[in-house]
Amino acid sequence: MRITIGRGIAVVALSAAAAGIVWSVMPRMIPVEAATVTQGRFVATVDEDGKTRIRERYVVAAPLAGRLTRIRLKAGDQVGAEDVIATLVPSPAPLLDPRSRREAEERVGTAEAALERAKAMVERARAHANQATTDLARARTLVERGASTTQALERAELAMRVADRELRAAEFQDHASEHDLRQAKAVLARYGDGADPSPEAWNLTAPVSGLVLKVAQESETIVQPGAPMVEIGDPRDLEIVVDVLSTDAVAIRPGADVLIENWGGQGALSGRVRRVEPAAFTKVSTLGVEEQRVNVLVDISSPPEKWAGLGDGYQVDARIIVFAQNDATIVPAGALFRRGESWNVFVVDRGRAQARTITLLRRSGRLAAVATGLTAGERVIVYPSDRIASGVRVEAR
Repeated sequence: MRITIGRGIAVVALSAAAAGIVWSVMPRMIPVEAATVTQGRFVATVDEDGKTRIRERYVVAAPLAGRLTRIRLKAGDQVGAEDVIATLVPSPAPLLDPRSRREAEERVGTAEAALERAKAMVERARAHANQATTDLARARTLVERGASTTQALERAELAMRVADRELRAAEFQDHASEHDLRQAKAVLARYGDGADPSPEAWNLTAPVSGLVLKVAQESETIVQPGAPMVEIGDPRDLEIVVDVLSTDAVAIRPGADVLIENWGGQGALSGRVRRVEPAAFTKVSTLGVEEQRVNVLVDISSPPEKWAGLGDGYQVDARIIVFAQNDATIVPAGALFRRGESWNVFVVDRGRAQARTITLLRRSGRLAAVATGLTAGERVIVYPSDRIASGVRVEAR
């Protein structure tokens, strides 16, 4: 009896050992992350940061050189069309050192003397003209009486015309001398009582009604032509500028719908692409890589009262819709991998992984649309490792 029991225990021990050996050499199931293939609406978007800007902004610049008086406007002030926003006055005359001032005073004396000489020349020319007029009258009388010749009359007429021209020339010289004197005195005007207490002012007006966006020069200073002073615009006339990769810009068309998110308010705003600029520009990414970017201009189509808090230069997130399809077969983009020129996935079939070739319709972010090769309800392995192959036993999580 004892021998029979001992033999039974030995058989059981041998069976357990054999089972352990078999279990240890059997391939174990590989834990994988699986996702279910779904059916629904698939939307492909280009997601990028954007920035708001006022569509039409006006920069008021100085039309001429002069002294700008202090601008009282502040950013955010309301202005109307033709309102005075800045004033330009002539620049002050430069200061004179003692030597230059003495020379200017002497030039005034010279101009005064030249004026007196011109007046004397006018009096002399006027006397000659009067004498020529008298001689002409006498010559005419003598010719009428036959006591003189016609040639003498002609000489008298010529003398009168010459005297008249000399008088006019002397008067012009006198007029010019007066201007020379005034010019010489103008140099010294700031040192005497002849300074102009109210210089001529040039008022700059607002071209349109709107808000002051920026005051470039607030304090009083000397400005040159073209110097910017005030920016004016209408904050209700906003657009969004989104710079995207040139490879993504190829798929964007004017009129495409846009979702505007993370703008600071409740919910998402709606927008529409107005223009894709035809020229790209180079931009260095945060990783130091040069990229070719293209500006996409987006109009906000949501009611203005919904985004009244937005202003110029605010940051937003834009999702530009480039493709949409209803009843599409959707899988996670992490389940896709390439073999040669084809796209493939691993499908979980009765606890084993099975490779399957698919036809990819479109990718967008974390999702992809499949044209053929999968049906809704099937489970695919997401981010398969190099241990996954066809026929391998897997444990889906």
